[in-house]
Amino acid sequence: MDLRFPLIEMAAAEAPEALAEVEPAAVVIAARDPALVEAVTRDMAGRKGPYVPVLACVAPKDMPADSVLPIVPDAAPDQVVARLTAALRVRTLHTTVLRRANGHDIAIAPFGDAAEGPTVLVAGRGGSYPALTMAVGERVGLIGALSFDTARRYLEARDIDGVVIGDGFPGRAVEDFLEDLRVDGRYRDLPIVVADTRIGALDFNALPNAEHVRGGAERVLAHLLPMVRLHAFALQLKRWAKSLETKGFVDPYTGLLTCDAFIHDLTRTVEEATKRKSRLSVARFSFGPIDERAGRDAARIVGRLVRTSDFACQDDDGAIHVAFGDTDLKAAHVVARRIASVLKHTMLAPEAETRLNPEIALVTRKASDTAASLMTRLLPATVAAE
Repeated sequence: MDLRFPLIEMAAAEAPEALAEVEPAAVVIAARDPALVEAVTRDMAGRKGPYVPVLACVAPKDMPADSVLPIVPDAAPDQVVARLTAALRVRTLHTTVLRRANGHDIAIAPFGDAAEGPTVLVAGRGGSYPALTMAVGERVGLIGALSFDTARRYLEARDIDGVVIGDGFPGRAVEDFLEDLRVDGRYRDLPIVVADTRIGALDFNALPNAEHVRGGAERVLAHLLPMVRLHAFALQLKRWAKSLETKGFVDPYTGLLTCDAFIHDLTRTVEEATKRKSRLSVARFSFGPIDERAGRDAARIVGRLVRTSDFACQDDDGAIHVAFGDTDLKAAHVVARRIASVLKHTMLAPEAETRLNPEIALVTRKASDTAASLMTRLLPATVAAE
């Protein structure tokens, strides 16, 4: 394989001694050797420093717990190189975050952390769809879609860490959906598994973490979970990078401003609006009792939905505040209800059968308002989201 950087090849028996002598940037295990895979992953887990990807050809029953990026036995060399390169981008990002932290203690959650776990989109409408959604929902956050149009809307609205395409779609529709993902740089490294056994060969060019996996829901999960956990880890690292870049003004768990930074910006915005006699509105989205993961999920969705001129934060009770610059009450009401509607239909609920219905409190700036008085007036009347 032409990786354009130093490569050390060795037999399986030589691997433990070699790993003790070098600090690899990545490890690729070509032979099916479960004992070697387990030994290597244990060695990598015990090392400090940036993430070291391990790629291996492993049967689903022998897959270590979500830590090895799978290689199918007949994988083309170019596909293996592309998957390794994608994983090394995460290592580079991790290295950058650790360097920017410069000794500061930052709480980067490990793979599988309950509050930072991945979310998988399952698209399908055939006989395998119930089994796929049940299997995925037991392990990670689940979003179901009965059409590719719905799947596209979810991809736009929220952080998705992996996609499973089940049966029930024409082959051409699957190819068109994959083409949409191929041409959009945001989804370059998105893990994708096509689980429809009726579909023939697919072109996964420019989608390094895409695969056609046959053999039922458990086989799909064994292949998918390591890659989606890595994708979730990469998104976490990007939020930490942004937080460090802004010197702590951005919350690394939600991607929104911290509460202190929000009040600071709101104070400045109120002063500017008073001088220019311009409009300013502020909304509060509250959800009642929700768990930490659902609250962070809601905040990240809001971060994707707010306009460039707006800014937001999440309070300690999980409520989200959004300031709408140069926006009167009527226009802010339209935007706020649109955000609430997206939250209602896309955010993760604490229980699968629960539909969260965010409440909105909305105020607009008066001539005598300060940032503190605006925030105080947010507490009364609410309107339900549609």
